[in-house]
Amino acid sequence: MQQTLIFQAQLTQKTASKMTRLSFGVADIDSIFPGFKAGDFAVIYGPQSVTSLVSQLCVRAQLNEQKGGLDSKVVFIDAASSSSLGTILEAAGFHDLDQETVSGNIINMRAYTAYRLTSLIMEKLEEAVEASGAKLAVISDIAGPFLNDNVDDQEAKAVYRQIMSYLSSFAKKHQITIIATYLSHEGNFRNSTLQEISNTKANTVLRFTKTPYTSEVELEKHPTYMLGIAEFTPDIRKQSIFKMPTLSYKIL
Repeated sequence: MQQTLIFQAQLTQKTASKMTRLSFGVADIDSIFPGFKAGDFAVIYGPQSVTSLVSQLCVRAQLNEQKGGLDSKVVFIDAASSSSLGTILEAAGFHDLDQETVSGNIINMRAYTAYRLTSLIMEKLEEAVEASGAKLAVISDIAGPFLNDNVDDQEAKAVYRQIMSYLSSFAKKHQITIIATYLSHEGNFRNSTLQEISNTKANTVLRFTKTPYTSEVELEKHPTYMLGIAEFTPDIRKQSIFKMPTLSYKIL
């Protein structure tokens, strides 16, 4: 009996050590944050440029595990037109991947209002994940639509808290990684409240800040990793935006 328990413990330890993680693939960032794992609900704060980093994750998730990926399709929800598939296709070029193939592996949904975003998350996300088998879901600028003056203040806070709770539970239930970017909205009267809700519901919180010469990433919250700050120099080639060939996408 004792030998069986020891064997099971060793097996569990080996499984944990081999757990697939999705990293940024940037040495300085990976040194402080080794990567996302199944069941994580993460919020990434930062300027508009963080969309380029998240685009890298959308491409890396499609790589096989030997190359640091998840061998998976990706569900991508673009809130308030905060991002575009163009940046994802640009990132594909840095991995020498066919852009048509990468595009075909992205289940792209778009929301222009808080009501549409809520509907996509609460009613469409599960269907999209189950149909595609995606192991990664990304919501770009999740708070943006809820910061609009046209949305009632109390309703915005209540619904935002509801969808953040839903995403946290969804990630655990389906054992996928969910990443929501929270772009800079300093000065908005509702911003601090939504940030507090985000920090409470997410199990992983990363904050990116940028200076004219360097960038910093801070791991603010994680259930197991040591928290801290790391400095990194962005690769200018990966941050540049150039004209991409026109492709057709399926917008749900």
